[in-house]
Amino acid sequence: MATRVSNLLLIIALSSSACGESSQEEATTDRSDQALFEDVIRTADPYARGYTDEDFPRIQELAAGVYSYEQLRSAGEEKFTTVSMFVVTDEGVLVADGQGSVEETQRMIDHIAEITNQPITHVVICSDHGDHTAGNSAFPSDAEFLAHPTSAATLEASANSPNRSVGAPPMVLPSQLVREREVLELGGRTIEILFLGRAHTGGDLVVHLPEEKILFMSEAYLNRVFPAMRSAYPSEWVEMIERAQAMDIDIYVPGHGFVEDPAVLEEELDTYRRAVIRVIEVATQQYDEGYGLEDAQIQANFGELETWSLFTSQAPRAIQQVYAELDGTLSGESR
Repeated sequence: MATRVSNLLLIIALSSSACGESSQEEATTDRSDQALFEDVIRTADPYARGYTDEDFPRIQELAAGVYSYEQLRSAGEEKFTTVSMFVVTDEGVLVADGQGSVEETQRMIDHIAEITNQPITHVVICSDHGDHTAGNSAFPSDAEFLAHPTSAATLEASANSPNRSVGAPPMVLPSQLVREREVLELGGRTIEILFLGRAHTGGDLVVHLPEEKILFMSEAYLNRVFPAMRSAYPSEWVEMIERAQAMDIDIYVPGHGFVEDPAVLEEELDTYRRAVIRVIEVATQQYDEGYGLEDAQIQANFGELETWSLFTSQAPRAIQQVYAELDGTLSGESR
């Protein structure tokens, strides 16, 4: 147990050092970039940004034939965006992550059809959670569905669960597994599907466009949404983000929160990395001081993170997940 605590503290110390180096680099940012950063409203709350429900979905062309797709979803009384990405080629369309219902996924499919008459040929299940997979039956049945083996097992267990709701839409299981890396050549475009490590789930995949220098990170990157950890691997999540940061990327695309200017997205990814570290740090301190889980959940102070979307619903679960990692009881913990 002491070793696990030491390992988590080492991650915090190393990442804090990296933050210091990052801060020195940021000091050299030119004034125009600083002005850009200052103008951005730092929140995942669409209404605080001045949007209305009618402004969604938001579709942005990130590069030629590469689009982000943001649609609102509800979580209790809060609303924030679920983000998908799609890549249009002369030989078909690849979609990274669906939406949270058949209706919403069909809505996205209809918008894709307004942009291209090419069929959807590939769907990458980057996150196996329902807000990204529940509508997958709306996609063409002959599309190739790709997922990590861990996500495939999760989806199969859900499909066969006795608790599955009567009348629920059919669960689409992956037709191809991606353990580490899969390279697709589609319409003259190179698309990499990568597993950079466990983060938000045990099977997080990312979609990398090396020529365009775009990385869709799905739920491994939640832009100004409190770290949601119900099936997460907290310390490994930090490591996974750092692997992504080490890549040659111009645009990091989150799975929730707003898709913004590339420079802002890069900065916010590091802000998110530090947020995950902060969650680990706060929970580890409570753990080291001998507080039980319930007491820790009540008294933990996350500072500015308490203003982020989903803080109220996600903070207690995040503490629980860090405690499980410290105890060595995290599901599937052995690598």
